[in-house]
Amino acid sequence: MKAMQKIFAMTIVVLLGATVYGLIRTDQPLHVARTRSDVSGTTGAPAVDQTPMLTAEGLAKMPTSTEELPFAQQALEISDHDMDVAYAAAKRELEDHPAPLSPEAKQIQARLKQAEDALARDDALVQRLTAEEAKATGTRKDELHEQLVVAQANQQEHQDEVDDAKEDLARAGGDSSSRIEALTQEHEASSKVVDSLKDSLKATAGAAVEQPGLIHRFSKWSALHKKQLLLWQAKQQAESAAAGFSARHNALEARSQAEAGNLAGSCSAPARPSQTTANASAEQRKSADLVKAAKQRGSLKKTLAGLDKRIEDQKRLADNYSRWIAVVAASQRAVLHRILIGLAIILSIVLFGIYFATLMDKVVSRLNMDRRQLQSLHTVAHVTVRLAAFLLILLVIIGPPGQLGTFLGLAGAGLTVALKDFIVGFIGWFVLMGKNGIRLGDWVEINGVTGEVVEIGPFHTVLLETGNWTDSGHPTGRRVTFTNSFAIEGHYFNFSTSGQWLWDELQLVLPAGQDPYPIVQEIRKRVSEATKEGAKQAEQEWRRATRSREMSSFSVDPAISVKPVVGGVEVAVRYVTRANERYQLRAQLYQDAVELLGGKKVPAPAE
Repeated sequence: MKAMQKIFAMTIVVLLGATVYGLIRTDQPLHVARTRSDVSGTTGAPAVDQTPMLTAEGLAKMPTSTEELPFAQQALEISDHDMDVAYAAAKRELEDHPAPLSPEAKQIQARLKQAEDALARDDALVQRLTAEEAKATGTRKDELHEQLVVAQANQQEHQDEVDDAKEDLARAGGDSSSRIEALTQEHEASSKVVDSLKDSLKATAGAAVEQPGLIHRFSKWSALHKKQLLLWQAKQQAESAAAGFSARHNALEARSQAEAGNLAGSCSAPARPSQTTANASAEQRKSADLVKAAKQRGSLKKTLAGLDKRIEDQKRLADNYSRWIAVVAASQRAVLHRILIGLAIILSIVLFGIYFATLMDKVVSRLNMDRRQLQSLHTVAHVTVRLAAFLLILLVIIGPPGQLGTFLGLAGAGLTVALKDFIVGFIGWFVLMGKNGIRLGDWVEINGVTGEVVEIGPFHTVLLETGNWTDSGHPTGRRVTFTNSFAIEGHYFNFSTSGQWLWDELQLVLPAGQDPYPIVQEIRKRVSEATKEGAKQAEQEWRRATRSREMSSFSVDPAISVKPVVGGVEVAVRYVTRANERYQLRAQLYQDAVELLGGKKVPAPAE
């Protein structure tokens, strides 16, 4: 193992140890107490501070696990009850201390009263005319019908005036009854939203399936962290609200005690006889004030009782949020534990990859092979190990696919595109192994390269290059490798039958002033004698290979052509020979031609 690999491996071991330590620290069981609230209510309206309710709704709408469900439900129930108490206090405040109307509101209220009185008269008139019309006959019935139509038109007009006056009064501040009615309507409308949220919370809690993979787990950890921060804010809001309600309760209680002391002092003071007779009316007014004060004390007691309930609700809400935070923190710790498991797996994969790469280097180095082949095996081994490690790490990071069929289909399509040449080459191997394929030892031409086939593999064909057919046919020393896809996508030439026959040519230039035909005839004779047996075998093999009627006129006899050239006559002899014997036969024929010329000076033959 190289020094760099050792350092890298040691670093991975240290990181793996730190990850294992984190796994031990985060592997703690979840023990959280659960409580159930038996109070249900409705949500508040915009006229009341809805912060507790809106906070609980926002937290309940976030993804909720099965462990968090009881705390989300309890938060909704407690905040519902708190809003119910707040609305009751608001309505009681409007009833006990109605807000004074502005001059504009008083005018609108007077107009509303007139419109309502007129509408009441119209209702009575329409009702009377309807009853009379039902009993009347003849002309009287028609008159009553006309009167009824006019009365109904006036009724609709006054109804529109009443509706318009109510809207104007609401915009101008309204009276206590209209405000209470608005609070009631808003209370009922918002309660429907809370009820639907409770139903959906039960249906969706824990429905989300946890997706494996570090990416999804990091995303879940981030969501839980955000939720935990919101829960801390909600807990602080509940504690602040409880403190505010406590301060208000203490102030009102102190005022109530002071008023009770003043009232007891005034009641215990003795009345003098002269004052009793003279101030009878004053005593009556005092009695009325005492009744009013008693009502105010009763209202104050109700307010104090409401504040006690709201203080208790806020404390319970803060305690519920505190335990909810513990659940979220435990879930967050569990997710972090799984993240550390993934990191440990990744580090283990890297460590094992380094080990196997080193082991394969040692195994390959012991093989008795060529240096270049050993280097190629080293490269292939390293690439294979790294690719396998990369795929495994990618699987840990992203996670296994949810739809296996879709994943396999996409992977198959991707591999088909990426490995197109290898797939076509493998199919081409079967083509080459067929009847019209090639065999070891065949002389072929593939993509302009000629040579002898020395290897046919499932994916590649190897030629020993021999140059052009007009050359000597000796190997050049180069091995040329082709992917077998040429058998399907392109074409190839096989110059080989069983005897590897081909046509060769002999060229001579005879000097001018000499009759060339005797020499031509003698050369024909020599060539025929030298190629007689081979030509006969070649004809038989070609006929078996083609099985065509056109071969009936085909001849393998030597063909001679004579044509004048500058300085003499050119003689070309074309004949059949074996591919591996053509060079030797050509040399022998040239020697015979020189002997025929009788030692005369003959130009060198042109290839």
